[in-house]
Amino acid sequence: MEESLLTDAAVRAHRYRQSLPSRGVVPAGDAVEAVERLCGSLPEEGEDPSSILQRLDEFGSPATVSTAGGRYFGFVIGSSLPAALAANWLAGAWDQNAAVQSMSPVAARLETTALAWIGDLLGIPPTARGAFVTGATMANFSGLAAARHALLEAAGWYVEARGLFGAPPVTVIVGDEVHVSVLKALSLLGFGRDRVVRVPADDQGRMRTDRLPEIHGPTVVCAQAGNVNTGAFDPARELCEWAHRGGAWVHFDAAFGLWAHASPGRRALTAGIDGVDSWAVDAHKWLNVPYDSGVVFVRDGRHLRAAMSGAAAAYLPQSTLGEAMEYTPEMSRRARGVDAWAALRSLGRAGIADLVERCCRHATRMASLLRTGGCRILNEVVLNQVLVSFGSDERTRRVIDAVQRDGTCWCGGTVWHGTAAMRISLSSWATTDDDVDRSAAAIVRVASTTPA
Repeated sequence: MEESLLTDAAVRAHRYRQSLPSRGVVPAGDAVEAVERLCGSLPEEGEDPSSILQRLDEFGSPATVSTAGGRYFGFVIGSSLPAALAANWLAGAWDQNAAVQSMSPVAARLETTALAWIGDLLGIPPTARGAFVTGATMANFSGLAAARHALLEAAGWYVEARGLFGAPPVTVIVGDEVHVSVLKALSLLGFGRDRVVRVPADDQGRMRTDRLPEIHGPTVVCAQAGNVNTGAFDPARELCEWAHRGGAWVHFDAAFGLWAHASPGRRALTAGIDGVDSWAVDAHKWLNVPYDSGVVFVRDGRHLRAAMSGAAAAYLPQSTLGEAMEYTPEMSRRARGVDAWAALRSLGRAGIADLVERCCRHATRMASLLRTGGCRILNEVVLNQVLVSFGSDERTRRVIDAVQRDGTCWCGGTVWHGTAAMRISLSSWATTDDDVDRSAAAIVRVASTTPA
């Protein structure tokens, strides 16, 4: 029974992936409505697993958004590489808990290997400590928790034991283009979203070094590598020099942008990134592994361990260097390192550089085709992000809506410096030149029929 069920699942999954190039990117309305056939009341008796899988494929697969295909350009979403997807399936069959090494020696070893490879690719100092988490939001949370510990410990306050009541105040400095995931992490850590000190940004979203405030007392500086709209980078070297002179901690939200360091042609964008104190990175974006997967790195791993460790429990193993769960918010956790290890191994250093560079070329090509088609490009296309205006805010929103309904590709909307814009993100290994050409042609076609 189990063998036939898993074989059937593999066949159905393969068929789904094969259908992606010919599918519309968004599901049809009747397909979405049909999902209700999978809902309703919980049955009194259990059902046959093969029947469950059939129904899931029949009514679930048609209702998916084709984020795994080559023409989905929303948010910053990459497809899952074949090797990473296959490894994910096998790891799911292993059903390993990656909390401690004794639970899964293979998960523990592949995780440390993948972290070392990622750190090397991204220019992270080899002495830094890394950990797999769910994504950049929890990576930001973890890195900033380490910062909170380090800053307050230096001020004589052990926050993990005593909490924030009565603690010395910590100043948080962010750029005007700070990502919402950083603000969420700050709120979860008790720093608050609204009490941050904001530094003005330039026309591409970079923190202006001529407007940096003076630093007094415990301070954490939150910067970013890869603006979510423009792809621009805050100037790491200048920020680190200024912040460290004042004794501040520098945290970089580098969800997708830090992967530019893996490409020799884009590495200049990350200059000075090795001087940072903590980094948040996504693996399920540009590394193209299955959801969910993110990584936090902290220069001095002692601070991450102190921030993430819980009270000792007699039944849990202890080690000198610490178990994986002592560096992450979660205790029980899936073996994310297996997916990442397979992706890295399948691409190699040259393949990852090519993936990054190819997506950047796609972005440049997309911008050129749209500009030729009469659209206005709002940003300097330095990475994989393209911002497009179609005239007035109202018309731009209508074009975005019409493009999404057309189904050739999917692009989201945003607001950039008070102007409505289409936001195009190219971060999938599956995207081809043909996908870019088809999508650009569809966008221009839709725009040409949308009234001003």
